[in-house]
Amino acid sequence: MTTFMYFSMKIVQEIMWPLAAVFAAFVVGGIIVLLIGDDPFSTYYHLIGNSFGSLNDIGYTLFIATPLIFTGLAVAVAFRCGLLNIGAEGQLYVAAFATAWVGIKFGGAMVTVFGTEENWSWMSLPSILLIGLCIVTAIAAGAAWGAIPGILKAKFGSHEVINTIMLNFIAIALVSYFTQYFFKIPGDPILQTAEIGTGARIPRISQYIPGMPDFVPLSVAFLIAILMCVLVYIFLWKTKWGYELRAVGESPKAAEYGGISARKQIIIAMTISGGLAGMVAIGEVLGYRYRYYDGFSDGWGFLGIAVALLGRNHPLGIFVAAIFFAVLKRGEIFVDIETQYVSKDLVLVLQAIIIIFVASMQKFIRK
Repeated sequence: MTTFMYFSMKIVQEIMWPLAAVFAAFVVGGIIVLLIGDDPFSTYYHLIGNSFGSLNDIGYTLFIATPLIFTGLAVAVAFRCGLLNIGAEGQLYVAAFATAWVGIKFGGAMVTVFGTEENWSWMSLPSILLIGLCIVTAIAAGAAWGAIPGILKAKFGSHEVINTIMLNFIAIALVSYFTQYFFKIPGDPILQTAEIGTGARIPRISQYIPGMPDFVPLSVAFLIAILMCVLVYIFLWKTKWGYELRAVGESPKAAEYGGISARKQIIIAMTISGGLAGMVAIGEVLGYRYRYYDGFSDGWGFLGIAVALLGRNHPLGIFVAAIFFAVLKRGEIFVDIETQYVSKDLVLVLQAIIIIFVASMQKFIRK
């Protein structure tokens, strides 16, 4: 077998297995819909057909895909080092709060408290510096929270799954506490911080695309997500550091024999993973809500695991998988409205079936 044929077969395999998993999931889902008493074709039309029908639909679909790209990349980097990062949810919460804090304190934020305007900021930085500082904060906060289970794994051997799960609870509880008692506007019934300064806000794509409504929340965070797909690919497959990280994921003992420190790579992988998850805050805080909003995540950190699995832990695959899951998330509300018996929970069923099939196929490939 020639080298060209070998790599061609590998590429086909990498593409066909996820497609087969999606097809199988839709077949099983269609059978379930049929047993419930609805029309599978009509249901799938409402599920998928409302994601690309107009610029409005496309904008919302890509907006939903943006955090999934970041969390999918985060999980994939950890996977490539043989780690399972279940803590992306906590990492993006910490990052979102830290980003909002910087946007308030350095953005010249003025807050109206019981009819009186108060200055909650320390200073007002120029917009370009403030946005840069907020983005760095999002990455740094997520990276710091991700480094904790990496250090615990490397130094003490404690399992990263347990650590990241527990850190999710700690992260959400901590940011909720600080929001409630320090950064929530008195009298506001919603658990959220004050708004960030206007200089910290990033542009929305609707400003550059004629015909896209201004209310569509898709921002330049989507373009940053695409950039991160490219950078993660370059890091993992075109640099010495990425090679070392992947080597540890393939065989820690062989990597150690080759002079690569497995402990160091574990910390690096979890730190980078946390930083990528933290970048969800760029779109959510700087481009959409302009504040930290408690419960803003729709399970992006956990859904990123499914995105990484379906995307075969490759940045290109993750981008496509994120779009696919965004289509499902976008279409669930139309399924709920338009069908007689099927609810939006069909999307959860499809996601679960896809994960089962992808995991099963991975087991089959290894055999």
